Amino acid sequence: MEPALTLDGVTKRFGSVTAVDSVSLNIPKGSIYGFLGQNGAGKTTTIRMIMSIIYPDEGSLRVLGSPNAEAVKDRLGYLPEEKGLYKKMTCSEILTYFGRLKGMPRGRAKQRARELLEQYGLGEWVDQKCETLSKGMGQKVQVLGTLIHDPELVILDEPFSGLDPVNVEVMRDLILTMKRQGRTVIFSTHMMTQAEQLSDSIFLIHKGVKVLDGTLAAVKASGDHGILLDYDGDGTLLRHLPGVDRINDSGKQAEIYLEPETDPQDILKRLVELNLVVRRFDLREPSLHEIFVRTVGEPIEPAAPAMVGTAQQAMGGQADA
Repeated sequence: MEPALTLDGVTKRFGSVTAVDSVSLNIPKGSIYGFLGQNGAGKTTTIRMIMSIIYPDEGSLRVLGSPNAEAVKDRLGYLPEEKGLYKKMTCSEILTYFGRLKGMPRGRAKQRARELLEQYGLGEWVDQKCETLSKGMGQKVQVLGTLIHDPELVILDEPFSGLDPVNVEVMRDLILTMKRQGRTVIFSTHMMTQAEQLSDSIFLIHKGVKVLDGTLAAVKASGDHGILLDYDGDGTLLRHLPGVDRINDSGKQAEIYLEPETDPQDILKRLVELNLVVRRFDLREPSLHEIFVRTVGEPIEPAAPAMVGTAQQAMGGQADA
């Protein structure tokens, strides 16, 4: 099966700055692919080249079998990083407008707009102006605008940015629904937890250079296993444990990575001796945060252990070089 997206040695420069440096990727159809990296790593620049908003200086790409996204634009859905709605338009009107931009007949676009709003819990807001929406509801309307024309490939640039926990769950459910419908979903984020929960595969970029690419299971299996600790007590005592190489401590939960010859049972014994209340002590695969830190030598975001038990419709803005 031909990949949904292929990049071959793609490079983009802005003056003396190389924003994306010889990146190659193959993204299979029907998968959720996370583009990960710090702010300014090159994620948005890569996405804009995929969407033919800007063009690579070197290399080539194929989007749904075409060398140019413009040729298959009606098969693509795109939510850019700079999001916004026309505030005086109603939810139904804005979705209808997005559908019309993708070539849908007016009647069908209007019908589909109402169907989507009802389906995703916004039925009461069909005829309400966009200025009355909360941020989370507005974000949902914009995502529905990427889906109204039934695209095969959906690209979401920082879809979780600025959302509260409830709306993070809503966005996650939307992405999973897209996959169940057979769509290919690419989303960029600097939030490791979301990537870990959603992605089939990941692409990790740092200062414009690809540092990791592969299935989530393979990437996590390549890292050292560690201990996931839930505890009550003085977490500063963890820093003095012998045989510990690295700790990511968030207060009540910590990832502990051991030196090669350290026995985890010795660590457990010492934790009890320190009068810490151990609520969970599990040997786990490393988190994506830990893998990133070990790969590039600096955190992608404030450390927050999140280990797993197994394995705008308008375009613009500055490049994230």
